[in-house]
Amino acid sequence: MKTAYELAMERLSKSAPTIKLSEEQKRQLAELESQRAARVAERELLLKGEMARAAERGEFEEIEKLEKQLASDRKSIGADYEAKKEKVRQAG
Repeated sequence: MKTAYELAMERLSKSAPTIKLSEEQKRQLAELESQRAARVAERELLLKGEMARAAERGEFEEIEKLEKQLASDRKSIGADYEAKKEKVRQAG
């Protein structure tokens, strides 16, 4: 008798079969993830520097604006790289 977990995994594999990735695809995905992390870090450094300067001037509304921009940038960069990663997955 199968466990509930095994039954759920069978249903999942029927509705969304696992995709086997080549070594080249894995390498490309890792490279894209590295690039994404670098872009996010770059934006964080830039905007956190601006936040620190705004804090020194006591511009709390500016800090809030920059925090929202950073969150938006993270989301945008993430979506961009997820689209690129999906293209790599589909190419196989």
